[in-house]
Amino acid sequence: MSENHGSRSTGESSDARNETTLERADRNFSEILQELRVTQAGVQILFAFLLTLAFTERFPSLDTVQRTTYVTTLLLAVLSAALFTAPAAVHRSLFGQHSKPRIVRVSSRLAGIGMVVLVFALAGSVLLVVDVAVGRTGGIIASAGTLVVCAGLWGLLPVLVRGAGRDRDPESDTGASDDVRPSGPR
Repeated sequence: MSENHGSRSTGESSDARNETTLERADRNFSEILQELRVTQAGVQILFAFLLTLAFTERFPSLDTVQRTTYVTTLLLAVLSAALFTAPAAVHRSLFGQHSKPRIVRVSSRLAGIGMVVLVFALAGSVLLVVDVAVGRTGGIIASAGTLVVCAGLWGLLPVLVRGAGRDRDPESDTGASDDVRPSGPR
């Protein structure tokens, strides 16, 4: 999978790891793919669950709000799956064109947007299931709780960890970067 076009002799070393820009791009892309494998499995399970709901005996008894929640959540799950698989398609279409750093940046943005969409798909699923099982108020509370937990774990926690790392790691102020940072949602 490596598309390494640089060499250390060119003086292109990009960080304290003594990697060229392209070696770092290869490593970062590999890391993104590992992250996407985890999230993609979860999205596939969620999508399969949502697909089966439409064929249950109870589905015809759903009210308009529940059906709207179902369709919206199903579409959000599809969109997140598309966003999580897009990096592979981008890589495949640009493979061999010396575009790895650009592929990494685009893939990172796609993954970040996919995580945001996934949060809403999870919250919608919780809303639907708890609404049917307990009632609308319980569904809204559980869905809001899901949004808060995901925002905390996926948004706030990385910010706190990054801040704690800067406090303890004097090299973090040198500008050496381990990753290509997305400019979109994190």
